[in-house]
Amino acid sequence: MLNEKLKHHNIILASGSPRRQQFFKDLGLDFEIRLKPVHEEYPPRLTHFEISDYLAQLKALPFKKELKPNDILITSDTIVWLKKKALGKPRDAKEAFEIIKSLSNATHEVITSVCFTTPTYEKTVNAVTKVTFKDFSDDEINYYIRTCKPYDKAGAYGIQEWIGHIGVTKIEGSYFNVMGLPTHLVYETLNDMVKII
Repeated sequence: MLNEKLKHHNIILASGSPRRQQFFKDLGLDFEIRLKPVHEEYPPRLTHFEISDYLAQLKALPFKKELKPNDILITSDTIVWLKKKALGKPRDAKEAFEIIKSLSNATHEVITSVCFTTPTYEKTVNAVTKVTFKDFSDDEINYYIRTCKPYDKAGAYGIQEWIGHIGVTKIEGSYFNVMGLPTHLVYETLNDMVKII
């Protein structure tokens, strides 16, 4: 359906995430994957969705000079927000434990920003989902880290993994956003873009 509207455009997904790539397949979109390394740093003055917006836009910069008129580049970034602080990806098991312990028996926000870029147009959208976890035991946290090794995930967890199945007591907003892509916003934004680009 959307793919038919986009048949004269070339969708470029700049993400190595298997989950995000699968989402694009599930949306029925034809796309190609292009990757360029980006040093993911943001100004300390930024807060909340400003951080993920900035990083999603930053990831688009290395591609801008090579985009053709019919290209739509899509970049994204996800952060976990707890107590006015962004939680990134853990460097090791100790840091993963500390992050999950801080999320235990508390509500945090998962924020994903998606940046859509063409040679003449750029738009960034974001979604915020509230996730509440039960009170995890140290054994549960250690078991999850040992078996799932969540070092590539913001907030040190994947909601689709074991810890999500046993730990989520409440969720407000898009589940897929917590997995790394607000699919409803991607669909909506691409539909809108077809009318104006």
